[in-house]
Amino acid sequence: MSKVFPSSLNRLFVDRWSPRSFDGSAMPQEDLEVIFAAAGSAPSAFNYQPWSFLYAHREDDNWNRFLSLLIPFNLSWAQHASVLIFIISETEANGKPIYSSSYDAGAAWACLALQATEMGYYAHGMTGLDLERARIELEIPGTFRIEAAAVVGRRAKADLLPEALRDRERPSGRKPVTEIAFSGSFPVKIPKVASSS
Repeated sequence: MSKVFPSSLNRLFVDRWSPRSFDGSAMPQEDLEVIFAAAGSAPSAFNYQPWSFLYAHREDDNWNRFLSLLIPFNLSWAQHASVLIFIISETEANGKPIYSSSYDAGAAWACLALQATEMGYYAHGMTGLDLERARIELEIPGTFRIEAAAVVGRRAKADLLPEALRDRERPSGRKPVTEIAFSGSFPVKIPKVASSS
């Protein structure tokens, strides 16, 4: 996959990527609130805004509790970030399912990550966490879905990472537009199952 983008694409989209090496510096609450404001600006079905964000700063009392909910691999590098966030979406409204809650929360996460990039931070999302423990530990009601966790912080040199991760500490490639956008019907036809009658 190539990371070649059209020259007219806004630099914010080009510059955003998900490093694992963070410098452990503190993030001012004011900066985090700007990042959350960007997340809250995302579009959502019927403007329901089903997302919620639970967070811990590395220097606060919740930090170790939040970290303990990650799988060991993610904990090994995420512990050096400034903030750890759990992204939650509400799956029901007035007793009815919200079909787009995950989609809408994903839009909010994208806005969060882009705003972090604009401010000189980096964000890295992950689903490697103990979902059952997180629901209990963070007291998340049954009508909410844990979508993912994410860390935000200032980037550090790759040599601070475990050796196995250092070579991966660079932007990932992206599929070209021709492989993700198609005019008309889906391009791969699924064979029809022969009738048993």
